[in-house]
Amino acid sequence: MTDALAPALASLLAADVPAAEVVVAAARGSTPREAGARMLVTADAIHGTIGGGRLEWAAIEHARRLLAGSEVEAALDMPLGPEVGQCCGGRVRLTIRRADRATLAALAAAERAEAAGRPTVLLFGAGHVGRALARALAPLPLRVRWIDPRPDQFPAALPGAIEVVATDRLVEEVHLAPTGAACLVLTHSHALDFEVCAAALGRDDLAYLGVIGSATKRARFERGLRELGLPRERIARLVCPIGGSEVRDKRPAVIAALVAAELITVLARRELAGGGPVLAVTG
Repeated sequence: MTDALAPALASLLAADVPAAEVVVAAARGSTPREAGARMLVTADAIHGTIGGGRLEWAAIEHARRLLAGSEVEAALDMPLGPEVGQCCGGRVRLTIRRADRATLAALAAAERAEAAGRPTVLLFGAGHVGRALARALAPLPLRVRWIDPRPDQFPAALPGAIEVVATDRLVEEVHLAPTGAACLVLTHSHALDFEVCAAALGRDDLAYLGVIGSATKRARFERGLRELGLPRERIARLVCPIGGSEVRDKRPAVIAALVAAELITVLARRELAGGGPVLAVTG
């Protein structure tokens, strides 16, 4: 799961630990984080980040000064140039507020809205690579449904807020997926992989379809998909092998890292083109 600050703030308030919320109110030019990024600061800890470096150090210093005094709110305007030891070249305006119950309510609402707008990823398969991919995707701004017909294959401790679905109705999961969803197909069965791919390619509104396998597997799938009557341009959307072909490393964690990067790139490009849900891209 991505940085969720509301639970952290709820714990701090329950323990009567003074905390300040630091928010990027405005960002111009090249900046470490976008407007809306935020973090929490206490006398001896931080939660979240507004980008690190001298900007974040200054924000932490101001927040702790605010907490030590009587101020409720402060502002900080910083040019990110050589004079502060950064070379981004942009400018950031921060608001720093003493956190209270109203802060918590607003933060929780903002995080719920952000989570609801994340792209959906259907991860089919809970084998070695599927488990590695679940771990790789868990911290990212995605809504992941992890699907496998074998309930005993899911780990007891789940990574992040991933939703586990133990069902043998894999094709139905494809049909129910929202527009703009992505499908990663890594089941224990080539026949199941093919069924899921055929169902996904039967739709024209999904953002990505990737299946684990080789060039030989892709050729076999292409023949089968043509026999089903799917047009060549639709079949061409199938990504196989996943994760690119330049790095020939078959360790699950490496495959997962490559696939996660490929997926984020596809979804980010889709958003920039105006065809997908919100997925922030920073330079």
